[in-house]
Amino acid sequence: MTDEQPSAPSRAKSGHSRTGVTHVNEPHHDNFTVVGNHLAQHPDLSLMAIGLAVHIQSLPDGAPIGIKALTAKFPEGEIRIAAALRELEQHGYLARIKERLQSGRFVTRTYSYNLPRRTTLRAAAAPEPRPTATPGPAADLLTGLRAHDARLLLTERDVDRLAPAVEAWLERGVPATAVQHTLTSGLPQEPIRHPAAFLSRRLTDLLPPHLPATPQPLRPAPLQTCDACDRAFRSPHPGRCRDCRPAQAPERSVA
Repeated sequence: MTDEQPSAPSRAKSGHSRTGVTHVNEPHHDNFTVVGNHLAQHPDLSLMAIGLAVHIQSLPDGAPIGIKALTAKFPEGEIRIAAALRELEQHGYLARIKERLQSGRFVTRTYSYNLPRRTTLRAAAAPEPRPTATPGPAADLLTGLRAHDARLLLTERDVDRLAPAVEAWLERGVPATAVQHTLTSGLPQEPIRHPAAFLSRRLTDLLPPHLPATPQPLRPAPLQTCDACDRAFRSPHPGRCRDCRPAQAPERSVA
């Protein structure tokens, strides 16, 4: 007896070929990234977030992955990229943490996890930096307000509470610089005793509406062939071109 050789694709017992994807895999010996199915098939992440996570995990240490850097590389805009980064933070694949340097200046460090953060944190070689505020674009904006006016100094709890209100502005297409200008311009001369309440009121009262839906571009009329001269012309209905249409007789006045 001879061994059966798998020279042809297997078929179902019913005689019908398999449906769905057929993988044609070749081994990678260099220039590849290992991605777990927990990410590639994540049930709660959007395709945008999954693709962005794969891209980030393929980058070398030190590569910039800020919103502006990613927007310069991909066709998606700042809003979609920011939303995808927030998804990855919420599910433990990314952490943006503010750290204070010895000089007193704050910097934001980004950590990418090839396993969700809750399962890899204890096994990490270095201890987790303790965040000084909620990570993310909204928290950075709120924390930085004190650089414009010392009266806008917020506690960590204030930042956590106000971040969703800032996110609402960003999700409506307002640039972070415009949100910052709204919160720091025209400040009163008297002391601001409760900066969190003051900022909350501005974020609520001045919240802009959602952007209107992009109107569909007007399409030109289709090309028609003139019944008289066979010349092409644009018109919603077939017939004759402008030069071949019969001229309308001028109206006569009644004496």
